[in-house]
Amino acid sequence: MALFTGVFSAFGLAASAGLNAYIPLLVIALLARFTDLITLSPPWDTLTHPVIIALLFVLAAIEFFADKVPAVNHLNDVLQTLIRPTAGAIAFAAGSGAIGHVHPVLALAAGLLVAGSVHAVKSLAVRPAVTATTGGLGHAPVSLAEDIVATVVSLIAVVIPLLALVVLAFALAWWFWRKSRRAV
Repeated sequence: MALFTGVFSAFGLAASAGLNAYIPLLVIALLARFTDLITLSPPWDTLTHPVIIALLFVLAAIEFFADKVPAVNHLNDVLQTLIRPTAGAIAFAAGSGAIGHVHPVLALAAGLLVAGSVHAVKSLAVRPAVTATTGGLGHAPVSLAEDIVATVVSLIAVVIPLLALVVLAFALAWWFWRKSRRAV
């Protein structure tokens, strides 16, 4: 059962990394350092080092503010095209505890694909639609909503992993429903 919930947790954390690379890593690091909710095995336990936690805070703050400024947010999305999938791979492998049960390459690849897919939808579909419909004025509130979703899904993925999958599925279904209504 631990492997089953660990995999659900990993998918939620990787999906969150597709929205914001550093929030799920920060959630993993803080929860592993200060609670018993996550126990990281080597080499992932490096995330709990105070210097790494401070670095994650700084990187999260940079991404938070860069993603709210028109034009800068597009550059940020281009830079994050490599970073978010990588963060998703790390979050999947570290947060799931699956490395002992699942081949490391499979765990890293799954995280890379999940985060990369979420990032692709965000940067290739959602953000251009926001730009087209709001002239760029909607980027800050949409970005804030993405950060909130990334934080909530990351926390849920650790505390109640199956709920994270349900929340993610609901969010995707809602997005596709809204998109199909606009197409008609």
